[in-house]
Formats: sequence, C-alpha cells, structure tokens
Amino acid sequence: MKTSDFYYDLPSELIAQTPTEPRDHSRMLYLNRQTGALEDKHFFDIIDYLKPGDLLIVNNSRVLPARLYGTKLETGSHMELLLLEQKEHMIWETLVKPGKKAKPGAKFCFGNGLLLGEILEVLEGGNRLIQFTCKQDFFTTLDQIGQMPLPPYITQKLQDKERYQTVYSKEIGSAAAPTAGLHFTPELMERIKQKGIQIAEVTLHVGLGTFRPVKAEQITDHKMHSEHFCLPKTTAELIQKTKSVGGRVIGVGTTSCRTLESAATLSDHMQACEGYTDIFIYPGYQFQVLDGLITNFHLPESTLIMLVSAFAGYEHTMNAYRHAVEQQYRFFSFGDAMAILP
Repeated sequence: MKTSDFYYDLPSELIAQTPTEPRDHSRMLYLNRQTGALEDKHFFDIIDYLKPGDLLIVNNSRVLPARLYGTKLETGSHMELLLLEQKEHMIWETLVKPGKKAKPGAKFCFGNGLLLGEILEVLEGGNRLIQFTCKQDFFTTLDQIGQMPLPPYITQKLQDKERYQTVYSKEIGSAAAPTAGLHFTPELMERIKQKGIQIAEVTLHVGLGTFRPVKAEQITDHKMHSEHFCLPKTTAELIQKTKSVGGRVIGVGTTSCRTLESAATLSDHMQACEGYTDIFIYPGYQFQVLDGLITNFHLPESTLIMLVSAFAGYEHTMNAYRHAVEQQYRFFSFGDAMAILP
C-alpha cells in the first residue's frame, strides 16, 4: 500500500487546541470492527460497550516536562532544549535549537540557575549529549521549570500541565502523552471496575518519532522509531487468564497495542518482558493479543492511522474518519476518541 492511501482532508479548525472538560465528556465514535457500523457517543458511554470479564490495558507512562528554555553562560544568548532520552545518571540525549550554539564544552543555564548543562558530544544526526547538574532532585527541578512538549499542531499554551497526563500516569519517560488515556477520569475507571472489568498496566515511553511523517511512497519502505516498553508479570498473567475464559483484551491507545503485540512476538504465550520495540503495524498484520482498541483520531498518512486500519480494516477506518470530519469531531492529541470493538 502507498502512504497516500492513508490521506484524508482535515479542516484545520477541527484540530483540538485545548482539552475537553471534564475529561470524559469528549465525544466518542464507536466503530463495530466486524460490520463497520458507526455510532456517535460521548466517552463516558464507553462503559456501555464493555462487558464483565473484559480486560483494559492502559499505558502508565508519564510525560516529562521536557522542553527547557535557557541561556548560554558565555554569551547570554537564548536557546531551547528538548530532552529525548536519559543515557546515564544526569546525562541526556537532547535536541537543541539553535544547534550552532551547542558545541562540545558549551554551558547553559536554566530556571535562573536551578539547572545547569554542558554539551558533551554532538551525536550522529545532530542531537546533543548533555551533562546536567542541579542542587535538588533532577525530576523535581524539571517539574518546576520544564514545559510540556506539546505536538507542533497545538499552538495554544497549556494552562494546567496535568491535562497532558493521564490520571493513571506514574512511570516518567515519555516525550508525548499516550493520548487515548486522557479521556479517563478516576470516577469513570471506578465505575468500569465495579462492572466487573479489570484494568492492567503496561509502560511504553512515547518518543518524538511518533510525530515524524511517513516520507516513503510505499509504507513498507518506512523505518519505525524505537521505543522502550515493559510488560509486567501481573499484566501478562491477567491477559492469559482473560483469554483462557473468553474475555476480551482491549488496548487503550496505540502504545498499549504496540506493547502487547511486541511482547507476543517474543514468546508463544504472554509473559513478562522489557526492551525496545520498533514494531510497525499496518494492514495485513495479524493481531495476536488485541480484541478491542480505544484510540484518538490520528494524523493523515501517519503510522498510527495505519495501525488503526490494520485493526479495524482499511475501508472501515477511512469511512469512520470521513464521518468524523463530516460530524466535526475534534482531532489529534486533545481531540475526541474512537472505540473499535467487536
């Protein structure tokens, strides 16, 4: 298939700039995976589509307030830094703008001196390795002075940083939110549990590669970015138990989906595992674990819409997207949801 097969026309005014309040009052498009039938709902209606014995898998990764604004110590000139991945204690791979100011040995100051950084090395591709120093805990400092690394299509400043976190986030490490989970509230999760539906956690730290466009003409020529994931023993056992009694395993977000399907490639049965995955799921892929998927509406020609098309079927997916545009759903990270269930 061609990348252009996954294009759809999206008016810019449908790109959500702010999150819906309350979280679970966003709209939700239900897509029947078998028939392609569509129903317009709100996210709090998700409980009506879940059955006792189902298992929801959520990604508990927490977004780093990874965007830092600082000055170069020698000159006072301004610079912007984005944390990408922790390599060692206090040493991070980063993206620095403008790059010409970030040569090895250059030193920078952030938050009026709360955090200092020195360029150690320029990596292949232009990213920088930086050694940080601070008087208090690094992540505490980051919470004080860092900004959320919102996607480039969101131009409004976020008033409350917690609105770009899921209510169950705990494992720090993502460069972007696993946005399907942003619709859940603690109250809705409690109602789901009371109905006899279990909720289990995985971790996949979302990388900035999730926003990289697919430039290859043929989708099979695209190289996926790699992201760190962890499937805990308790979650693996719950998946096995759910499957054994005929329950459905429903992934909240494409990140949960990629974690489960990556783990399935490592063993004949689900077991605890951890590592890096660059799994690329597109139409023709045979799902081994997932029975249902809760997701947002994704960018045209992205690997995420390709994953959804693999799960729901290409025609069903593109028809659902056309419907969502016609009905003026809100798109992307702060947008509305889609539930794809049998």
